[in-house]
Amino acid sequence: MIGIVVTGHLNFATGFQSALSAISGDERQIEYVDFLESYSTSDLEQKLREASDRVDTGDGVLFLSDIPGGSPFQRAAQVAADMSHADVIAGTNLVMAAEACMERDDLELNALVEQVLEVGVMSIKSVRSQQKSDKHSDSATGDGI
Repeated sequence: MIGIVVTGHLNFATGFQSALSAISGDERQIEYVDFLESYSTSDLEQKLREASDRVDTGDGVLFLSDIPGGSPFQRAAQVAADMSHADVIAGTNLVMAAEACMERDDLELNALVEQVLEVGVMSIKSVRSQQKSDKHSDSATGDGI
């Protein structure tokens, strides 16, 4: 199973923890690392290294971060660069994190990354644009989750 480390500014990661637990149940091999105001970037990197060590069983580690280029992303990228089988996705939304949790048993790391990115892009919607699109197609809309 691919290990997952969710990280981001302030309580991004622990906020995802409660939401992911509600969507996909209690997950194994997943850690949540917030970048709190009291942490230095060195503190954050150390916490990310410790978290990745706890979730890595040899199938790889996927880091999910909030802002591309932000400190959590940069430090996760540094940790991943020092690992033999890891990747980092920035701009993570809840749909992406849930997809990663639900599909990581069945996919290799590279395939999981591709699928998570695809699902993330597909999940971004504008109500107004969707309404216009629905008026021009005969497709039925679902009831949601």
